[in-house]
Amino acid sequence: MKNTLKKLMPFALTGVISGATVFGASQYFSSENNGEDFSYFTTASKKSAFVGMGTAVGDDFVKASKATVPAVVTIKNYQDRATQRMPDNDMFDFFFGPGNSPFGGGQQRQQQPPKNMPSGLGSGVIISPDGYIISNNHVVAGANKLEVVLSNKKSYIATLIGTDPNTDISLLKIEEKGLPYLNFANSDLTEVGQWVLAVGNPLGLNSTVTAGIISAKGRSIDILSQQSRTPIESFIQTDAAINPGNSGGALVNVNGDLIGINTAIQSKTGYYEGYGFAVPSNLARKIVEDIKKFGLVQRGFLGIGSLDLSNDMQVAAYNQKNKANLKVGDGVYVTEVTDKSGAEDAGIKTGDIVTKIDNTDIGSFADLSFAIGSRRPGDKVNVTYTRNGKVNNVTVTLKDQKGGTSSRSKDDLTVTEKIGSEFEPLSDRVKTDYGLESGVLTKNVVEGGEMDKIGVVDNYIVMEINGKPVNSQKDVEKILNGYKGNVQVKYVDSYGRITTRGFKLQ
Repeated sequence: MKNTLKKLMPFALTGVISGATVFGASQYFSSENNGEDFSYFTTASKKSAFVGMGTAVGDDFVKASKATVPAVVTIKNYQDRATQRMPDNDMFDFFFGPGNSPFGGGQQRQQQPPKNMPSGLGSGVIISPDGYIISNNHVVAGANKLEVVLSNKKSYIATLIGTDPNTDISLLKIEEKGLPYLNFANSDLTEVGQWVLAVGNPLGLNSTVTAGIISAKGRSIDILSQQSRTPIESFIQTDAAINPGNSGGALVNVNGDLIGINTAIQSKTGYYEGYGFAVPSNLARKIVEDIKKFGLVQRGFLGIGSLDLSNDMQVAAYNQKNKANLKVGDGVYVTEVTDKSGAEDAGIKTGDIVTKIDNTDIGSFADLSFAIGSRRPGDKVNVTYTRNGKVNNVTVTLKDQKGGTSSRSKDDLTVTEKIGSEFEPLSDRVKTDYGLESGVLTKNVVEGGEMDKIGVVDNYIVMEINGKPVNSQKDVEKILNGYKGNVQVKYVDSYGRITTRGFKLQ
């Protein structure tokens, strides 16, 4: 039932929000981007060619391995959290098998290891000579210390620059110069059947290289919906062997250029059974460029609610609920248009069917969110849609969720965005039941946000912040607006236990 509801979520959304993804190299690298240059990490030579069956494959694998291994690192995640009850359907159990997630999982997280032992191990890829490293969000989640170990065994303590749960990407930094690094290839030029190498540190085995081919592109496997409300999935699927510990490692072409970040496997046992999934390099590069420049990912917003016409279950449910007669097929059906959005400004209406964004065909909701996610607020996209059987084309200026068309930095964030939670007033009944004089209910707690880090989840009650009682979201904002320093939060969990934890706002 949970999976069914999860699959029905896209057409209930109030808009298509980007996950900061990238498609179409010509579009990404030549897009307007409001006249700004976002490039920092290097791109592979345009003269690079992909290996064909007529080339010396063995030699190419050796060259690619030698180029890649020194730039792939081990990431050790240290945590000091007390053991916490986890959801029965831990997102990685589905891909690693019950109880086999590299970070615990199953019905209960395992007991935390001693302080001098990491809670989890993953991989990362050095993407600049001055120490920027890309990895997965789930590799670094919950850490109070991140240790990076190079292939030559040299160790560093890393700074977490930022993360994006929507795409499961994170950016770290170590203080060093002259490091080996990988160039970003244009993942849109990859082809099904192309040779690739997966490089990482699976099962504690450092610097492991496996070979395979790209077996599919644009895969949506519904793994990120449990850590993000607006996930973007368009994975490269490969049969190169990937196991727990490979997460965050490199998927490279035979030139040793980065075409993806290995993220998940599909398995009932927790180990490789034939398919691995990697975040495309164009997607990953867009995210880390944004994080480095702004401190957060810039997300474009088309402004529509949508129904995936390629999903027969969603179409059937929509038809039953709305007494409609929509047919299964390619495209995304517009179920609603958000007020003052780019879509409304351009004249898109409920009932239209989006079939193309710029030069990218839209066959599913994943295609649409992926395409919109390639752009920032203020960027313009050409939208092709059908209305009553007639094909139309309009130019839409994308906006952020607040209706703005310019980029935002951390300083522009609201208090609730900075701490990663929204709040609702408590009813008198709840106050009476818990014996409270004050408190607010937490809502939409962000995975990896400050509130999440101190153990707060949805529907917990925050009684005080910095020793002051709170009864509304405005109270929280008043206390923390412009505040920098240690924040003390006193809250009540679902068992009625009162806890005081803290974090630092900068």
